[in-house]
Amino acid sequence: MTALGDIGGARSLYVELVAYGAGDVFNRHIFACAMTIAAGEPDRALTEALGLDGRRLADLCALHFPYGRALLPAFDLEAGTGEDAIEEPDLRQLLLEHRTRGVIEEEWLAAIVARRSLRPNHLWQDLGLFNRTDLSRLLDRHFEPLARRNIQDMKWKKFFYRELCRRDGVLVCKAPVCDVCSDYHHCFSDEEGEPLARLQPVPLRA
Repeated sequence: MTALGDIGGARSLYVELVAYGAGDVFNRHIFACAMTIAAGEPDRALTEALGLDGRRLADLCALHFPYGRALLPAFDLEAGTGEDAIEEPDLRQLLLEHRTRGVIEEEWLAAIVARRSLRPNHLWQDLGLFNRTDLSRLLDRHFEPLARRNIQDMKWKKFFYRELCRRDGVLVCKAPVCDVCSDYHHCFSDEEGEPLARLQPVPLRA
């Protein structure tokens, strides 16, 4: 992982969360990424941006960022997540049905991935991750049975919604074989781009 460094006398929120976090290093990284990009959305509460209510978000902080809650935008323990999009509960359930380890982090990740999938960019970008490899590693680690189905390396967001449509018996593809489909580039083209998480500044610790 690449440290994002200092910014004019302050360190980024990501760096602070990771540096003073606890537990598994990769899990700490992915949650810090999600929190950093969510904290940079001033138009809605952190709980709504992440799809985690106040108590679950507090539990996440207690487990992985015991000093991190003071760095984040304030949230109330009784805060809700806002209204779900139509497909959001189904995507959460799809992920939870394919969880790998049965750990609480997978419940949090299912909620975060489902909520962030509603944003308009590549999913890895809207999760605040550094690149698509981070997202693939997250899914391989925590939702492996589902991730293994993506044998053609389809874009993850496209893959999720295709799986949901298949569960409902809905035909979503224009052609029986991907290679001859006119929408091929929409589903399989490169997911290049720059990370979207801004370097949210926080005061340096003494």
